[in-house]
Amino acid sequence: MSLTTGTLYIVSAPSGAGKTSLVKALIDSEPLIRVSVSHTTRAMRPGETDGVNYHFVDHQQFHAMLDQSAFLEHAEVFGNLYGTSQRWVEQTLAEGYDLILEIDWQGAQQVRRLMPQAKSIFILPPTQEALRHRLTNRGQDSGEIIEQRMREAVSEMSHYVEYDYLVINDDFAHALSDLKAIFRANQLVQEVQQQRHSGLLGELLA
Repeated sequence: MSLTTGTLYIVSAPSGAGKTSLVKALIDSEPLIRVSVSHTTRAMRPGETDGVNYHFVDHQQFHAMLDQSAFLEHAEVFGNLYGTSQRWVEQTLAEGYDLILEIDWQGAQQVRRLMPQAKSIFILPPTQEALRHRLTNRGQDSGEIIEQRMREAVSEMSHYVEYDYLVINDDFAHALSDLKAIFRANQLVQEVQQQRHSGLLGELLA
């Protein structure tokens, strides 16, 4: 087990801003970063896998977990329930992994109250037109649903001021580089480096 406790990151974005793709590219290239797998009552989409994308549960199972206070945060989005297992989060951080929670601003507020040391990142699209284009190109939603998602996006984006970092996803490679820079900088914080290199520091100061 690592002697260094991992950092908890909150990553939020409106639907269609590219958050999922950016986070996937980040964890594919960084072995010490994990992404939390939330529980949700929403239906599984084509290409998704239970336990990988989400833990898909019914409303009865979700409410049973709520009654057991099993969630670090939970929220209702577009009529579906989402929640993050508190026990799994604490265990993963204790093992020395940085952990990403992909949650909305409501969940972020809940997590900050319980774990104020968490770092938070908000991902924005370059324009509303680009966001609408991305949502339309998915081919998953009707025009009515897309309009609903656009209204929700504008409301959600107004909460960017509550976050520590802001990443604009105009060019994917540039946005990914920005995201990596945030994680790398936090890995070099003095307290983290002191834990990681205690032997070296002791030797240098002997």
